[in-house]
Amino acid sequence: MSPSPRPPLRRTALERTPMSVRELKRIEVFARVKAGTLKVKDAAVLLGVCERQGKRLWREYRRKGPRGLRHRSAGKRSNRAKSTAWRRKVVGLYRRKYGGNAKRDEAPFGPTLAAEHMGKDDQTPVHPETLRRLLIAEGLWARKRKGVAHRQRRERKAHFGELVQVDGSFHEWLEGRGPRGCLIQAIDDATSTAEGRLSDQETIWAAAAVLRRWVERYGIPHALYTDWKNVYLREPTEAERASGCVPRTQFGRMCEKLGVDIIGASSPQAKGRVERSHGTSQDRLVKKLRLKGISDHAAANAYLAREYYPGHNARFARRPASEEDFHLPVPRGLDLDEVFRLETEHTLGNDWVVRHDNRYFQVQRQSRYAPARSRVLVCEYEDGSLGIEYRGQKLAFEEIPAPTPAAAGKPEAAGTKRSSKPGAQHPWRRRYGDMPDRLPWPSRRPEGCGNDSGVDAQRTSVHPALETSRSARDSHIPTSP
Repeated sequence: MSPSPRPPLRRTALERTPMSVRELKRIEVFARVKAGTLKVKDAAVLLGVCERQGKRLWREYRRKGPRGLRHRSAGKRSNRAKSTAWRRKVVGLYRRKYGGNAKRDEAPFGPTLAAEHMGKDDQTPVHPETLRRLLIAEGLWARKRKGVAHRQRRERKAHFGELVQVDGSFHEWLEGRGPRGCLIQAIDDATSTAEGRLSDQETIWAAAAVLRRWVERYGIPHALYTDWKNVYLREPTEAERASGCVPRTQFGRMCEKLGVDIIGASSPQAKGRVERSHGTSQDRLVKKLRLKGISDHAAANAYLAREYYPGHNARFARRPASEEDFHLPVPRGLDLDEVFRLETEHTLGNDWVVRHDNRYFQVQRQSRYAPARSRVLVCEYEDGSLGIEYRGQKLAFEEIPAPTPAAAGKPEAAGTKRSSKPGAQHPWRRRYGDMPDRLPWPSRRPEGCGNDSGVDAQRTSVHPALETSRSARDSHIPTSP
């Protein structure tokens, strides 16, 4: 006998009843009231409502059960909800204008940026969070959660010359046989090909020498990755920030002439490849210099160019992921001496004299119209020679001695004070009886002012008025017999 077939399962749609914590607490309290263990008056006290409100809630609970305690707006559409047509309009605008293009390698706009442009450019204001939810619902955006920090090496650049990291390392490279120095290294990010130079400090000339050697050997790289030292990059001054000018260092100007971008690293870990190369050099180079008996920077630089870096690159350099070389050849007619130089602007005086580095140079007259008070360019080359240019034209000049300062009086010793004793004829040093009869200055009282005519006549002679008799002068003072 075959078993009877089972009846089909009934699919019951379960309706979700969202409730808050407060509503669930009310259900628990009124369940105790229903069981008879709690009075409605006491339930109102537990719920923090008045007795009248407690009775109303109890009445709803008896009529509808737990569902009667739910808020009336739960599960309903908000009165402030956007219409379906508005949602379709916003999503369509994002797809058409801000969704990006994977074929052209264009990344889509984020919700915040897209909302800003929609409100400003398309007159369609939308809150970024609203737009984010719409895009997630349409599958146009994914939730991005901040992951746990990890330590993973950045992928190398694919092309040789695409990015060259430059940095200096101070170390006892000569182990006390010579001065302490700084090894400035340039290392390619794709191949680990390195080049370097040892100098006293991490100066502009030292960095320029490394870059010039790299350019002469491999070509002009696409970009340099450096730290925020004043040799490579600097912060703008107040005047530059106000005028919107981009700050440039002397090294940055050299790179600009070559078309090389400079990227500033935010931390030493960001340029870890050159930092690790410093560690390798501090181990291997120090020992090799010791074996060679090198004790000065000039001999060390000759050894670096002749033996160390060719062997280092043969051992540690690797093939790039792409065979295409991003180096550019030096343009024909470009003189690297005119690139790797220091340039400073000065004002030409009325006498055609330029002052540079506390030295004075007399510019020879080139035409009948003198560029007095004009800005000229003083160029300083690596060998110490100088040149002066005006509007791209070189000017003839000669160095002259500094002007002699004007003779100045002998300075007084500190702490001394010159005596201010008046002369013998000064009124302060004369006795009262020796004073003149007339005042040395005229009367300042205007004429015809009341009855002052007699007073003015008396003021022409001071001492006669003062030499009146003692009895008339001192009549108000009692005298002893």
